[in-house]
Amino acid sequence: MSIREDFEKREKGFIAPFGCLSSKSQGRQRDEKACSVRTAFQLDRDRIVYSTAFRRLKRKTQVFLSPMGDHYRTRLTHTLEVSEIARTIARAMRLNEDLVEAIALAHDLGHPPFGHGGEMALKEIYSPDFSHHKQSLRIVDILEQNGKGLNLTYEVRDGILKHSKGYGKIIPDDPAEMACTVEGSIVRIADIMAYLNHDLDDAIKSGVINADQVPKTCEKVLGHTHSERATAMIKDLISNSKPQDGTLYLNMSDEVFNAMTELRQFLYENVYRSPRVHSEFTKARRILTELYTFFLNNEILLQKELAAMEMSKCNHSSQSRERCVCDFIASLTDRRALDLYSTIFFPSPLV
Repeated sequence: MSIREDFEKREKGFIAPFGCLSSKSQGRQRDEKACSVRTAFQLDRDRIVYSTAFRRLKRKTQVFLSPMGDHYRTRLTHTLEVSEIARTIARAMRLNEDLVEAIALAHDLGHPPFGHGGEMALKEIYSPDFSHHKQSLRIVDILEQNGKGLNLTYEVRDGILKHSKGYGKIIPDDPAEMACTVEGSIVRIADIMAYLNHDLDDAIKSGVINADQVPKTCEKVLGHTHSERATAMIKDLISNSKPQDGTLYLNMSDEVFNAMTELRQFLYENVYRSPRVHSEFTKARRILTELYTFFLNNEILLQKELAAMEMSKCNHSSQSRERCVCDFIASLTDRRALDLYSTIFFPSPLV
C-alpha cells in the first residue's frame, strides 16, 4: 500500500459522511497516474502554489491600488486569509482540509490588476460576460504551463467557478449557485468573512473611514477587532450548520448573518464606492483600456510579453485576438501594467 492509499484509508475514519473523500474525486479532465505520496487534492494544492499565476497575486490589488504601505493586503494575502478561515471551518466540521485549501488558494487566480476596477474594465472593453471566477478556471484549465493547464480535479475546478457571489446573498437560496461539495461552499463563505474583516482594517488604517463610523450593531454582534469579528463569524457558522438526510446544510444565526450583511453594505457604500477609491479605479480602467487597444494592434510585442509570462502557446488559431489580449491583460500585475503603460505611452527624453 502506498503512502497516498494509506492516507486515503485513514480519511474514511475521520472525514464526516458529507465530506468529500480524496479517493472519491470525480477525476481530472485528462487521466494521469496517481501520485504515490499525495492525494488528488494535495496534488492540486501543490500545483496551484507552484503556478506562475499564484506568484503574480503578490502584486495585485485587493482594494487599494498598488499600496505603498507594507501592511496593506494584496490579492495574495487575501487568498491566504481565505485559506486559513476555510481550513479552520473544515477541520471543525471534519471535512476535507486539502480540498478547501486547494479551492481557496486558486479562487482569485484570474483576478485582473487593480482589483474590481480592472474586472469592470474588461467587462466594458472585452465582454460583459468576463468575470474573475471564470478567468480563474480558464487559467488552471488552459493558460498555465504554456497552454497545458494544471489538470486539476473536478471538485477543485467546480469550487473555483462557484466561489464568486458579487453582491448576492452570502448563502444563496438556489442550490445551483453553490459548489458541488460542502468544502467548495465553505470557501465561498470564507471569502466573504475574510474580506469583510481585512478590508475594514485597511480602510480604517488608510483613513478612508474612521473607526467610529462602523455600525454599532455590527460591533455589538461581531466585536471590535479583526480577531473578534472573524472568531464570531466562524463559530456561528460551525454551530448553526446541521446535517439533514445525509447532507450538511450551512447556516448562520439571524443575528450574525444580519450583522455581516450590514457590514458588507457599509463597506460597499463607504469604502468600495468612496470617491477616493473610486477615482483610483477610474484611472485603472483607463490604463487597461489603452493597453488593451494597443496590444490588439501590436502582435509582436504581445507575443513577447506572453512568452515572458509562459503563455506564448495560448494564442491558438481557434482563439480570437481579443480573447488572447484579454487573457494577457487579466494576467498582468498592477506593477507590470503601470510599467507597460509608462513605457508605451509616456515620452522618453532623447538625451
